[in-house]
Amino acid sequence: MRRFPGIAFRGEDAGRRAWVVGAGLDVWEVMEMLQDHGSAERLVRQTRLDAPAVELARAYYASYPEEIDEAIAENRRPLAELRELYPFVGVTRVRPRG
Repeated sequence: MRRFPGIAFRGEDAGRRAWVVGAGLDVWEVMEMLQDHGSAERLVRQTRLDAPAVELARAYYASYPEEIDEAIAENRRPLAELRELYPFVGVTRVRPRG
């Protein structure tokens, strides 16, 4: 937190996650969104994130890429793999409103 003012941590020591204070998102979530949007400018334009929050997440990622990449990979697991790992969990399809 001293190296990255504006980054705090959630969870227990072994499973703690870095998050961007004020954005309410974990660093990995910001970085995943940045990957999906293709540029920081587009991400800022199309979401409620501001440029300083994105840059802070990028700075943290530059120092701890393995931690963030692992969380992104976990979030992007294919549905078939999740069903195999967790056969007791049901999946509900959500219909878009409108």
